[in-house]
Amino acid sequence: MGLFDKNVFNSQSQVQDSLSPAEAVAAITLAAIASDGYMSEEETRSVSAILSRMKLFQSYTSDVIVGMFDKLLNLLRQEGIDAFFNTAQASLPDNLKESAFALATDMVLADGVVTRDEQDFLNDLYHSLGIASDIANQIVQVMLIKNRG
Repeated sequence: MGLFDKNVFNSQSQVQDSLSPAEAVAAITLAAIASDGYMSEEETRSVSAILSRMKLFQSYTSDVIVGMFDKLLNLLRQEGIDAFFNTAQASLPDNLKESAFALATDMVLADGVVTRDEQDFLNDLYHSLGIASDIANQIVQVMLIKNRG
């Protein structure tokens, strides 16, 4: 079937908000670190640091990023990961899908431990975003190499 098998994104989104492209990328990255059922403050700071280096977020001040994270974390808590993800996916432009998958993969692999839930999330993510399996596998391989050291 895919990278790790299983599909967790079948539920309909209850979230009424649409997200900006930048918020959608950040939301997918946050969903990736929350996919194992735990999100530490350190993981959230890591996401913030990674995003701040992207061209997409160059014009964002630290206050704007903090406000965006507060909004996204509140949505995640209120709506749950599936509805949160569905909103992010619907708001994500095609040209950012591979980038969002790469960021999510990087965050999942960063701690050196990949749980079954995280594997399932990444598998579902590449399917849901419509990323070709060869591209998804290349991204996973590059992120495995990146996170070895």
